[in-house]
Amino acid sequence: MINVLVVDDQPLMRDGLATLINMRKDISVVGTAADGLEAFEKAKTLKPDIVLMDIRMPGTDGVKGTRLIKQNLETVKVLMLTTFTDSELIFDALEEGASGYLLKDMSTDTIVQAIMTVQSGGIVLPPNLTGQILKELKKSKGTESEAKESPPPSVLKELTEREIEVLKQIGYGMSNKEIAGVLYITEGTVKNHVSNLISKLELRDRTQAAIFAVRYGITAFPET
Repeated sequence: MINVLVVDDQPLMRDGLATLINMRKDISVVGTAADGLEAFEKAKTLKPDIVLMDIRMPGTDGVKGTRLIKQNLETVKVLMLTTFTDSELIFDALEEGASGYLLKDMSTDTIVQAIMTVQSGGIVLPPNLTGQILKELKKSKGTESEAKESPPPSVLKELTEREIEVLKQIGYGMSNKEIAGVLYITEGTVKNHVSNLISKLELRDRTQAAIFAVRYGITAFPET
């Protein structure tokens, strides 16, 4: 059973989502919260597997709430619920340790599948949405020249060609099993490559590797 804490400042959204998710097999909603601080306090006692966290809330927002949870409750995973207008906050939340994000208007089936993915150690970065969000972030940073991807850091040269291929797929949110299928190698080999590249790039975890891949253009998304 996957225990989930639902966090949203809007009671209708919070309670409705909690009810819908709680009806699904193998998922139990252990509680709800109205902001990031309350989510942290409740997570300390309820010990959920996953916190489904709204990103923009009055008081303590989802980014700060994610930071509190990941700094103090490392085993608890956080999955962000956002709207497209939250694009400037999404990567902040990922950098604080969130395991991915979804739009609020996605179907319950999609949200449940994302919960399953995160619980199994994966990350959720919807490719089409991530491409759009990157485009919006570039626009918000100023001129066209400033909006281009940052050049990859020199440490990238330490990766082997295969590790770069694996890093690219991580940026798409793929699991080790999926990467193994794409690259025609064993899942164990993928796991080794992931560990090596995270170590070489001095990253915290798989989510940080995905952010790195997206930010530096190793993972490319189609223009929309």
